[in-house]
Amino acid sequence: MALKIVTSHDLESLPSPNGDLWSSSGDDPFFDIRFGSLRDPFVVVFIKSVDGETIEPKVYVNRGHGYREKDTVTREAGTSFILVADVGRSGLIRSLRFDPASGPSEFTFSVHSFANMESARQAISSRRENDMAEAVLWDIGRLPRFRIGLPPLRLRSKKFELSKFVSMQRALAAELPALGPGLGDMCWLSIVVPIYDAPKQYLDDLVKSFEAQDIEGVELILSDDASTSAETARWYKSFGARKHIRIVRNATNGGIAKATNAGLAEASGTWVTLLDHDDVIAPHALKVIANAIIDHPDVAFLYTDELVVDERLAPSALMLKPAYDPVLLSGVNYINHFSIYRHDRMREIGYLREGFDGSQDYDLLLRYLEGIPEHRVLHIPYLAYCWRRTGQTYSRRFIDKATAAARAALVDRFEREGENVTVQPALTNTLHRVEFADLGQTRWPKISVILPSKDSYDLISTVLKGLLEETDYPNLEVIVIDNGTREKRVLDLYRQYGEAHAGFSAVINEETFNFARAINSGIARATGEHFLILNNDIEITDAGWLKEMVSCLKFAATGIVGAKLLYPNKKLQHAGVIIGFGGLAGHWYLNKPANFGGPMSRLHLRNSMTCVTGAAMLISGDCARAVGAWDEENFAVAYNDVDYCVRAHKAGFRIVWTPFACLFHHESASRGSDLVGERKRRFEREKDNLRRIHGTDTFEDPALNPGYEKRHSTPGLEAPTKLAKPRRGLATFQAR
Repeated sequence: MALKIVTSHDLESLPSPNGDLWSSSGDDPFFDIRFGSLRDPFVVVFIKSVDGETIEPKVYVNRGHGYREKDTVTREAGTSFILVADVGRSGLIRSLRFDPASGPSEFTFSVHSFANMESARQAISSRRENDMAEAVLWDIGRLPRFRIGLPPLRLRSKKFELSKFVSMQRALAAELPALGPGLGDMCWLSIVVPIYDAPKQYLDDLVKSFEAQDIEGVELILSDDASTSAETARWYKSFGARKHIRIVRNATNGGIAKATNAGLAEASGTWVTLLDHDDVIAPHALKVIANAIIDHPDVAFLYTDELVVDERLAPSALMLKPAYDPVLLSGVNYINHFSIYRHDRMREIGYLREGFDGSQDYDLLLRYLEGIPEHRVLHIPYLAYCWRRTGQTYSRRFIDKATAAARAALVDRFEREGENVTVQPALTNTLHRVEFADLGQTRWPKISVILPSKDSYDLISTVLKGLLEETDYPNLEVIVIDNGTREKRVLDLYRQYGEAHAGFSAVINEETFNFARAINSGIARATGEHFLILNNDIEITDAGWLKEMVSCLKFAATGIVGAKLLYPNKKLQHAGVIIGFGGLAGHWYLNKPANFGGPMSRLHLRNSMTCVTGAAMLISGDCARAVGAWDEENFAVAYNDVDYCVRAHKAGFRIVWTPFACLFHHESASRGSDLVGERKRRFEREKDNLRRIHGTDTFEDPALNPGYEKRHSTPGLEAPTKLAKPRRGLATFQAR
């Protein structure tokens, strides 16, 4: 009997000659290998890392109780493995879970079953002679066939949490008033769906989801792109007249952009939105959208969260989005779907453009949002759109063409703003990194590096060598603010760098350590256009890191830029700070693998955040002048960077975190613990100050979706007790 493979939502099949190339974007990818009660007894898995990086596979043995952590089998990390399992010729246990890696990676994967061991050995020998000569043979032996004992009581699971979240959110939405933002019988929203050879089931599901919406003033327009499917034709023929549903039959096949535009031309709504023919509208979605429009009459664009569903519309994953972030949008189209546009502006820009197949929605978004103030863009934290993830969309089947179209749209967008850019792959190859070409052709602004330190020769010598000898940046000064070094080696080091580099100086004053005061002292002495705050326990390993941080200042309203920081063991230390974590502020996804992608691969892209760490923080001159001095009284040592970032955020400055500037951080190696004696008492006072001044115990960070809880660095779902309010963009506290 043939094997059936079910994959986690963070696994994606990539085009390859053998159809065995896969990409993982999350930290828990898995293949659920399923077989019948009667089956071939030997299962063989072939897996090989594409880029030569090590992977750490794990097998969950099903003993009749599902997959439990105590029933896992692991191997030391390697680059290729051949797994052999004896599942028997029959049995009531009919599955085996294989986790290929513990983080984002690319690899080849295939699984086969064999009637006897000799056939399995021949297949293994063949692969060893070809591309897997170095593979580790991993025989996990004979597996259970029948349930052993009684199943344990399972109190919680990811699937349970997801289902609970969805059901509670929908129950809360059901209580909203069913008011449309239109006047009288006016149509306020047109939903346009391009159709091509859609199966009957998809069309039935779509129409049913529309007709279940408990609100008036909406219409559904099905724009057929000259379908050739007999099944689709029969559905049209049997479809009787329905209230507020129209079918537009196009005579010739013109592609998705033309079909969509034909539907838009028939739309009568003040607002319009687009929907794919294999997706559906979530219960109460249109009512939630209508209430958001009524409550925010100045809004020019809205978007919602998404529920990922399987072929049968069963929930499988969530896409919980941040508030509007044009920096993140330059790396990925995280906004679709729902995207709700004003129809009059859509007409002005000419609807969808041809020539961007697979990324036509992305191009539309980039053009539509140009010139719209961020405070007029609204994120609705409601799972309004059900995305049927089948792998059959154009952009997934023709990923290379869709990626090229997306990058062409980005280049076009920046050119319209007078910026000459190129677009390169991000840390996920199909996502994007915009590079500003003109920076290298003019001059790099002078950067003043402010570096607090004392003694600690190994640390200070490492960071100074990285800055002054290994960093590719042509216009740099380094100011060490030293609170009392007596170590001769360090004093000699200062003298050597002072003689060798005109831009180096060390200011030594014996005093109690106060990080905020050191920064203020350094900025007062600085002559640069912008200021880089840098800890003395940073280790630089990439020559281009500072150019990347300075380049991020090109994004509109950016006042602060933060870097990606790794612990010495290559685990993630800093990917941005979330205000409100633990009632204060904290790093998210702490200790994840270095290449961890996070939700929607956000950690592979530049993001707008509300806060970044002061261990490596670039501050623009405009921001420094507007926000003022670092707070020496309330935040002498801890949370001074959080205080400064929140003040900058409230002043309307954007804060960008970039994964393309990556450094090692030996955190607090020279300062010691804050958990004993007077240091502990000072630390507690600074925590109280943060709550008092910024209300961090109730702060709603726009970088974090309100569907996540704030108790853990890796946030889980938080079942809602009330509907989250719509949110404006990240850099919109005040117009500057």
